[in-house]
Amino acid sequence: MADTPKEGKLTRFLDFTQLIDMASECVGGKVLFATDDFFGPAENLIKSHSPSFKEHEYTEFGKWMDGWETRRKRIPGHDWCVIQLGIQGIIRGIDVDISYFSGSYAPRMSIQAANLNEEKVPDIPPRGVKTGAAATPEEFGVISERWTHIRLNIFPDGGVARLRVYGTGQKDWTSSDSKEPVDLVAIAFGGVCVGFSNAHFGHPNNMIGVGKPKSMADGWETARRLDRPPVLESNEDGLLQVPGCEWAVFRLAHPGVITQIEIDTKYFTGNSPDSCKVDGCVLTTQEEEDMVRHKWALPAHKWKPLLPVTKLYPNQNHLLESLTVELQDVITHARLTIAPDGGISRLRLRGFPSSMCLLRPLREKPMMRFSLKAGFKANL
Repeated sequence: MADTPKEGKLTRFLDFTQLIDMASECVGGKVLFATDDFFGPAENLIKSHSPSFKEHEYTEFGKWMDGWETRRKRIPGHDWCVIQLGIQGIIRGIDVDISYFSGSYAPRMSIQAANLNEEKVPDIPPRGVKTGAAATPEEFGVISERWTHIRLNIFPDGGVARLRVYGTGQKDWTSSDSKEPVDLVAIAFGGVCVGFSNAHFGHPNNMIGVGKPKSMADGWETARRLDRPPVLESNEDGLLQVPGCEWAVFRLAHPGVITQIEIDTKYFTGNSPDSCKVDGCVLTTQEEEDMVRHKWALPAHKWKPLLPVTKLYPNQNHLLESLTVELQDVITHARLTIAPDGGISRLRLRGFPSSMCLLRPLREKPMMRFSLKAGFKANL
């Protein structure tokens, strides 16, 4: 199974395991059908926690296994299941985990995807003369599939512990109500963390996750900074005077104007930050990639304030007005800075999408990558 982010490790743009698991039960993924669940139900595939093993535990059907396991097939055919994705969008990579299925894993597998909510075929650009040419970024954008369901096939039978379907959400922005602000950083719509300073206890992507936070683990939490003073002092505004801070940078799901900022510290009762601020900027795709390589050492003049330094309180939802109230203040990226350290459960950046998306042309369609448990050889 793919490794989780380590402390201080920047999210790499091409590392699909840093994206959201669109099939996970925690974002609303559901198993709709399975041909066989004899030893273990297919619902185990989309559990959010890692698989475990109980050496001496058995059920009335056989050995207890933390995964989907079918009986030894004695009829023609193969086993398969259908999963409805909790987040609909673009699939960037698949992680198939066969942990603990040492003598009963599925020797082969394949994955299919479908868009079962699509009512019409998208408008594909006319072909024209194509000799000596390649598809343009705009053509890729039109033809890119927005998947809603996947089918996992195993040949002919066996067990799989977990299935992770990593990708980015995709929203039909043309159907948005222009009168109501929308969360432009939501992971379900395509928002993603593209860099952070520290993620010791929780990844920043958790902050832009689906729904309300479920626990302290469902948020971004940093380690305690070692440069904090031995004796803390505050200024006349009640803000701690500390030298360090932690930060996370997000690419918005769509360029736009931020009008309202929501910062929720629910469940962080003894470890919330003292204060925070939010800044925004406009970056092209190339500029973003350059900043990832340089660990986001972006010139200060690029950032414009969306929220000044603001006091935060434990276990509380903070609804704040953005400083960018004029329509020309469009951004593509936002940076949340907390001082000195701590945890935040949710970040919502509500506003209105802009047609400025042409600043970020779509990159070439990425090659599908598969991450498989060591020792497992599949015919792909």
